[in-house]
Amino acid sequence: MIKKLLACLAGASLMALAPAQAQELKEINFGIISTESSQNLKSDWQPILDSMAKKTGMKVNAFFASDYAGIIEGMRFNKVQVAWFGNKSAMEAVDRAGGEVFAQMVNADGTKGYYSHLIVHKDSPLKSLDDMLKQGKNLSFGNGDPNSTSGYLVPNYYVFAQNKIDPKTFFKLTRGANHEGNALAVANKQIDVATNNSENMEKVRQHLPEKFNDIRIIWTSPLIPLDPLVIRKDLPEASKAKIRDFFYTYGQGSQQEKDSLFKLSKLSGFKASTNDQLIPIRQLELFKTRNKLEADANLAAADKQVKLAEIDKQLAALSPAK
Repeated sequence: MIKKLLACLAGASLMALAPAQAQELKEINFGIISTESSQNLKSDWQPILDSMAKKTGMKVNAFFASDYAGIIEGMRFNKVQVAWFGNKSAMEAVDRAGGEVFAQMVNADGTKGYYSHLIVHKDSPLKSLDDMLKQGKNLSFGNGDPNSTSGYLVPNYYVFAQNKIDPKTFFKLTRGANHEGNALAVANKQIDVATNNSENMEKVRQHLPEKFNDIRIIWTSPLIPLDPLVIRKDLPEASKAKIRDFFYTYGQGSQQEKDSLFKLSKLSGFKASTNDQLIPIRQLELFKTRNKLEADANLAAADKQVKLAEIDKQLAALSPAK
């Protein structure tokens, strides 16, 4: 009798929830990662968010946090429903914040990605990556946000992991900042070398040309897939459809839309994408973990082999079928 009563109550609860889940959203928060000052980001994104509100009928609020983790956690606790991420932070949002990739930025010139850089002051004696690697103990280093693809993951893998270096101990001093903070620190000779990316360097050139002229690039990464947009999987389907349709068609209409995209990051629009976009980033993370395990002298050989085998299994699962 009690079991039947509980079953009925559970069924009634589900029925009560169903209409609420089916209702379209009236208001959403759009998360914007902290690649630079919130003031600059708000100026760049607000025209797009205003158009989004007009087309979808929802109130759209810009949501900022002091670091990438704040946007990820915001999505996890449903304080953020849609967000712009880098690939690394998008991976975190997909894995632990109930998100899914639904769109990817498209460059105005048709290119499919951007690049990570290591930058120095124009007067720096460092002319190449080799110069930096030889002089690390005498240098201060500006790393990126730990959830940044171009500011952290890519340089930490291609530059440091492949050279079996830990930047925390390799340099005289290591500190973390967003792209804009690193660029200004290098331009002002407050730090010797720092991470950045091609998109942010273009923004520095546009907004702070005198600082841009004081910066020189000494290393460029392989191509990084352009940034994704992520949406919470549990949003009402009708609302998700409206949001997807807005981004897939934005930039195909008025000149104002085209100008807003170009100002944002020299974009022409957004194209449909999926979580598969994150596969190269997952591979980078696994390679980095594998490298760290291999170098761990304190880990028992048997345990190391088990862990390495598990990573190899995960890497194989991410590789395309032959």
